Amino acid sequence: MEVAEGEAHQPSFIFNVNIADVCCSGHGSSKKAAKHRAAEGALSLLQINMGAAAAAGCPAVKAESNGVAAEPSDHPNSVGILQELAMQRCWRLPEYAVQMESGPAHRREFTVTCRMESLSETSMGNSKKGGKKAAAEKMIAKLQSLSGCGEITWTPKPSIRLEDLRASTAEKLSLLRRSPLSIPNTDYTQMLSELAAEQSFEGTYFNIDELTVNGQYQCLVELSTSPATVCHGTGISCGNAQNDAAHSALQYVKIMASIN
Repeated sequence: MEVAEGEAHQPSFIFNVNIADVCCSGHGSSKKAAKHRAAEGALSLLQINMGAAAAAGCPAVKAESNGVAAEPSDHPNSVGILQELAMQRCWRLPEYAVQMESGPAHRREFTVTCRMESLSETSMGNSKKGGKKAAAEKMIAKLQSLSGCGEITWTPKPSIRLEDLRASTAEKLSLLRRSPLSIPNTDYTQMLSELAAEQSFEGTYFNIDELTVNGQYQCLVELSTSPATVCHGTGISCGNAQNDAAHSALQYVKIMASIN
């Protein structure tokens, strides 16, 4: 609701905003300014009252000093839980991608993938929002499983800066510098796994449902380096596509580790 006060040449507007039990007013020399101040005030009050949400019967998540306990109420906001967790831990924010849509128009199903740090979970829903929520729920369950309890204590492996690889003389990286990366039937996924273990980063593979125009499988591999590195691979099977993606990743790391 808005109210105009003051003289005609110098009006003053008052705008009221109501969100549930929160009511706030804003004053300004224009309608836009008044709305903006009212919204700012309401947001501040909502943030202050978040701690009282559970007592008011609203969905809430209990936060603890040494972790986030994923103990939601009857209708958990799993997407919000992951968002809050990432912000508290200074992780990259969760990313969601619709992988596939299927089913008739009146009964569509959406396959959505949730990615957080080096982890990935995929689920389905009868809407994009539903698929996103289900994928977030699976991610929370995975984080709890990796933590070994209901409280999420899992932490991602530290990422290594690509520029720091140039000074490394470690065995696997030195071998990579000398390798032509062109020997047939080489297990590049294993080679990348050993290098990642030595250099303290992770390689996570994401299979792509859509085939190439030539009918080959596709795969992405993401390295938890800084900056993050994503490489693409194709092959006649998922395994071949992963090996090709690992080959591309090794070629990239070799170049970055060899630059003077």
